[in-house]
Order: sequence, then C-alpha cells, then structure tokens
Amino acid sequence: MNVQSHVCFTLAAALEHAVEMENALFADFVGTLQAVKNKAARAILRDAALVKLEEKHQLERALLEGSIEGVDLQASVPIMRLDAHYGKEALHADADAREALAYAIHLVTQSVDYYKNMASACKGAPMSHVFAHISGDQTTFLQALEDAYEEHFLTEN
Repeated sequence: MNVQSHVCFTLAAALEHAVEMENALFADFVGTLQAVKNKAARAILRDAALVKLEEKHQLERALLEGSIEGVDLQASVPIMRLDAHYGKEALHADADAREALAYAIHLVTQSVDYYKNMASACKGAPMSHVFAHISGDQTTFLQALEDAYEEHFLTEN
C-alpha cells in the first residue's frame, strides 16, 4: 500500500500527513523569520507562523482524540488567488512588509492547493472529506492574508 492510499483510508494517517504539512509550513515561516531584518515583515511572518502552529496543534489534538469532530475547521471561503500575481516564492534579508505578506500568501496558497489535491486524489475514499475540510479551513487564513494585502498594497484608481 503506498503512502497516498494509506492516508486516504485511515484517519490517523490522514491527520499525521496533515500535521507534517503544517509543521513544514511552520518551519518555512520560522526559517524565513530568522533571516528577515525588517520589523514589519518579521511581525507578519511571526503571526503567520503562530497561525500555522495553532492549526498543527488542532490537528494533533484530533489525532489524539481519534476524531475531527472537536476541531474548529472553518468552511471554505472565496479567495482572490493573489498568489498568481503577487505571490513571492522566497524572501531576502531586506524584505519589507509587502514582500513578507506576498510570501505568506504564496505558502498558504500552496497549502490550500495541496489539501485540495489530496481530497481529489482520495475521492471516494473515507478521508477525502478530511482533506476537503482542512483545505476549506486554510482558505479562511488565506482570505485574511489576501484582504490585508489588498487593503495595504493594492490601490484603486
């Protein structure tokens, strides 16, 4: 049985897989936070890392409980897909707040897409809905990041 089919059929495997993803995102934010000097950029990265840490903690709690019933997963919300135009794949030490927010949008968009792809790959299997719920929950955070980017860095003509 390959890893993908395993995560599609058991809750424990699906949640462990999701925890690994959230841990990787947290590590990306922390690693970048340590490299960036700008105070505002660091604050954005720190806040994003804390959100990822809390999401990972919720998934670990669900793993411990053996159910996602007690986990506060938000329903999917519309997103603007700003990553396609403004997303930033890496940051340099002198990155500013706009670049840090674009980087956060990029990482969280990857997370949303990853969970959507896992839900699709598991379609018809018991854990498809778990990945779909996690993806939906990720859109709430992504929407908040995109709204902040729009408010602060996209001007209307």
